[in-house]
Amino acid sequence: MKKFFPIVALLLVIAAVASDKKLAKLEFLVVKESNGKPVRNAAVVLHPVDHRGNQAKGGLELKTSAEGKASIEGIPFGKLRVQVLAPHFKTFGEDYDITQPNQEINIKLQAPSEQYTIYK
Repeated sequence: MKKFFPIVALLLVIAAVASDKKLAKLEFLVVKESNGKPVRNAAVVLHPVDHRGNQAKGGLELKTSAEGKASIEGIPFGKLRVQVLAPHFKTFGEDYDITQPNQEINIKLQAPSEQYTIYK
């Protein structure tokens, strides 16, 4: 199941084709750090990053399957910021260099830290 913003995806592909950039297929696997089990329905959000490290506006959102997998084709080579959000887990965020036509990205989500309160 894929969910994305079609206009942004189209603009990314058009920009890549117009500048003769290479395009990649990305495959994501999102699992729990504690036991390696897949995380279903996690939001994998992709943002291009410019040469100064600034995140571009817009982006793409994918949803993981029951097996914790999501994939997308037509992503231009270069820096890409990946964020993963799922209920009951810390938000994951990291920048990746997309340099290969097929790239696998494995992400391990952590449980949230215990919160301290004076009202126990």
